Amino acid sequence: MSDLTKTGTATRRRVLGDAHVDRAEAARTGFDAPFQALITDAAWGHVWSRDTISDRERSMLTIALLAGLGNDAELALHIRATANTGASRDDVLEALLHVAIYAGVPRANHAIAIAKQTFEEMEAS
Repeated sequence: MSDLTKTGTATRRRVLGDAHVDRAEAARTGFDAPFQALITDAAWGHVWSRDTISDRERSMLTIALLAGLGNDAELALHIRATANTGASRDDVLEALLHVAIYAGVPRANHAIAIAKQTFEEMEAS
């Protein structure tokens, strides 16, 4: 395992949690293994592991981008990750207000519904 992969794996576990990463690893097949390696190295090793901004700030950026692009499953995943990144509910709302202005009210409206549901699920567990 390369140093980049080690760094990416550690960062991915810190942000998303061991349970999520363990599930993803257990579900990995020969078909998606190259994709899993790509996101571990590129997203988690190169981008999320940089020390120029905090995990909280990266979390807010990621949530806004995912909401603006309509990537609902990934949005819920990253809202759950706020428990590890330090981004508060108020931070999430601020990011989604930006989505409303810069990506459209329907995207933000849908993302807010996902955030509310995800936060409720987090409280229940």
